[in-house]
Amino acid sequence: MEVLFVSHKYPPATGGMEKQSYELIKGVGRYTKVHTIVFEGDGSRIEFFTRLNRRIIRICKENPGISLIHFNDALIGAWSLTHTGYSHLKRTMTVHGLDIVFPSFLYQRFVLPKFNKFDLIIAVSQATADACTSRGIAEDKIKVVNNGVGNGISLPVARTDADFLLQKKFQINSTGKRLLISLGRQVKRKGFSWFLRNVIPELHDDFIYLMVGPTISPSDPTARLLKLLPTTVKNLIELFLGFPGDAEAIRGLFNDPQISAKAKLLGKLTADDIRILLGAADAFIMPNIKVEGDMEGFGLVCLEASLLGTRVVASDIEGIRDAVHNEKNGYLLPSGDVAVWTRTLNQLITHPESLTLQREDVARYTRQHFSLERMAQSYFSLFKQTGNPPDI
Repeated sequence: MEVLFVSHKYPPATGGMEKQSYELIKGVGRYTKVHTIVFEGDGSRIEFFTRLNRRIIRICKENPGISLIHFNDALIGAWSLTHTGYSHLKRTMTVHGLDIVFPSFLYQRFVLPKFNKFDLIIAVSQATADACTSRGIAEDKIKVVNNGVGNGISLPVARTDADFLLQKKFQINSTGKRLLISLGRQVKRKGFSWFLRNVIPELHDDFIYLMVGPTISPSDPTARLLKLLPTTVKNLIELFLGFPGDAEAIRGLFNDPQISAKAKLLGKLTADDIRILLGAADAFIMPNIKVEGDMEGFGLVCLEASLLGTRVVASDIEGIRDAVHNEKNGYLLPSGDVAVWTRTLNQLITHPESLTLQREDVARYTRQHFSLERMAQSYFSLFKQTGNPPDI
């Protein structure tokens, strides 16, 4: 059995889907021969898509052992439905969340129903699987395989390293403070502006909340263009591009001294700096809120934090439930409940004994339940069941 992986989300681009794609291909390659057609940033993405049909046919002719083609997200999977020339091969696809709930009438009405043509659809979480079935995709075609995370980053981190980094790079004196940290793009579903506006003012003064991730300036050309568009169109484009639609609200909130005294916007950091801050933080915060037409398909960044032993405090919503197991590698709180969020986080200072999770237990649980090896084995097992070649 040979598998052809097709993905337009792949390093050197960074992000959860890119990491998942890279690790999946590498992991399945330990069990069987794999071939790849991936977009690595060379040339135009449009050209990648327009040439894809011909490239798939050519590589399959050159490698007649290929019996299954896996498309690693619904966008490229949807595009493959226009292809011809390889209908004799099994076709599978991973879906991540937004690629199922994207709120375009045309996409929902005319594209999603055709996903039933795939032999297998792998959802990264139960919430993503439920979104598929509620939109008419056959339940018997859908299997859930959670994303995995490697243990190469699970090295111990000294708190003094984080204090030194914050002082040297950002002139932030964090000595003696409790560190909360969030990581990710400033999209609305992440709930960052909600957390700043509603929770930060109610937290103990000994907290510092660090926000890590790419930011945009008010003069950004795309941001200025989007402000001119009707709200409905603007929201669709923001979702499609992954544009940080919460950035303007976040900038405005930092004008409030009550917020800026406790919250610090660090911007995009190196992987080493992120590891130091994640590993030293008292809690990783993921305060997602419900946004119509968007969803958190899984929450890979939660696992990266918990692999370092950092307790995750996250909204009990959507695919996050698959990544954070309550009181195992973190705590799930009601989304949008200011009182519960405030009380739980303040207990880190006022009643630390009430939050019983220990770093070594958090890291161990994450390694055991969310390993890359487990993810790759699950995919390969499903590929075997779907392809069912005679030699296996």
